[in-house]
Amino acid sequence: MTLIKSISGIRGTIGGPVGQGLTPLDVVKYAAAYGTWVMAQSTAARMVVIGRDARISGPVVSQLVAATLQGLGLDVVDLGLSTTPTVEMAVTAMQAAGGIILTASHNPKQWNALKLLNADGEFLSDAAGQQVLALAESEAFDFAPVGKLGQYSTDDDFLAHHIAAVVALPLVDVEAIRARNFRVVVDAVNSSGGFAVPQLLAALGVMTVEKLHCEPTGNFAHNPEPLPEHLRDIAKMLEKGSFDLGIVVDPDVDRLALVSENGEMFGEEYTLVAVADYVLGALGGGNTVSNLSSTRALRDVTERHGGQYAAAAVGEVNVVTKMKETGAVIGGEGNGGIIYPELHYGRDALVGIALFLTHLAKSGLTASRLRASYPGYFISKNKIELTPEIDTDEVLAQMEKRYAKQPVNTIDGVKIEFDKEWVHLRKSNTEPIIRIYAESDSNSTADHLAQKIIADIKEIIAVKA
Repeated sequence: MTLIKSISGIRGTIGGPVGQGLTPLDVVKYAAAYGTWVMAQSTAARMVVIGRDARISGPVVSQLVAATLQGLGLDVVDLGLSTTPTVEMAVTAMQAAGGIILTASHNPKQWNALKLLNADGEFLSDAAGQQVLALAESEAFDFAPVGKLGQYSTDDDFLAHHIAAVVALPLVDVEAIRARNFRVVVDAVNSSGGFAVPQLLAALGVMTVEKLHCEPTGNFAHNPEPLPEHLRDIAKMLEKGSFDLGIVVDPDVDRLALVSENGEMFGEEYTLVAVADYVLGALGGGNTVSNLSSTRALRDVTERHGGQYAAAAVGEVNVVTKMKETGAVIGGEGNGGIIYPELHYGRDALVGIALFLTHLAKSGLTASRLRASYPGYFISKNKIELTPEIDTDEVLAQMEKRYAKQPVNTIDGVKIEFDKEWVHLRKSNTEPIIRIYAESDSNSTADHLAQKIIADIKEIIAVKA
């Protein structure tokens, strides 16, 4: 597996020869590039916050990153085992120059990555990311003399500050949650959520918590992406009828999936929908943002509360930018990523849990009945593989022309709307593939819409040939 470079960070599999995967040499090079970029941004702040999830390679990668940053003359504050949103909040709280989260998010345990943050605790913009990549390519690093090496310190307490900030939010009602006496199962795939989520639940007054895969060993008990097919263990526990809710987080705790009391998936897409419904209702309206591949249900709920919905290109940094532009009070992505600006501009499963539990407590409903109260949409996810000589940009341009009479959005690939149905076509940046997401009011109609679009693409390719 080759190294995957993007504006938000560097990721790859651990182990193997140079040039394949994320090697120690790669870690040092990209940490040095990022540190050099950080020092060019400010003459005042000389501190970088780092933290990691529980994957097995974490300690090795963390030591390499810390030593490299110190070698540049930067001070390092190491949160150790932590969560992505905790590191994001620490950057601004400590007035640091930036941060690096060592996590490959939902990728399997053999993966790791450097996720890069700016001084606002947010992922790098496209322009900043390109600058870091260029520095890595040129290796134009200037390391510090021995008398000016950076200092290293640890902070094991910042997660407690993060949790306290969540609990103190005006829309988080601890008394309502405690009064419902929720019985909860937590699946943290043996990573950082294994201690972070139970600590949060205790602070929220949830006294009955069953821990499933909560030992932060990095030996993931199942595929760490919180999709229904990977969550059979927790679903079986809920099916027995002894619990009110299942909570699932990915290894770095920025994605939240929920399981209803009957063992049915609440749906990652509907994590944001439910939380937004509560926030908008409590505030008397407001604007929302999600990415182009997320469910229309968020738009429906937003408009019901008198607000305006806006779509952003796929990627957290794009959603955050659009949220700031529109003054959105809640936003995120359909993968279970909640962004609540009242706390910070980053996907945060912990604030998602607190807001959802408040909503569930105040509604008086079961999780399954709450889910049934929202518009029912289904997303069909497909892809079509192309030969390398096919111009995918031209194919997308032809699709835009073919459906010119429909509302079309081209900020990220091509999204075509059909009344309350839509299809989103995006090309892969690493391989000749067009990903095709289609949404409708049933699985069969969503699949049919996707197949119709695939047939159109094949027709365009045939004509070009």
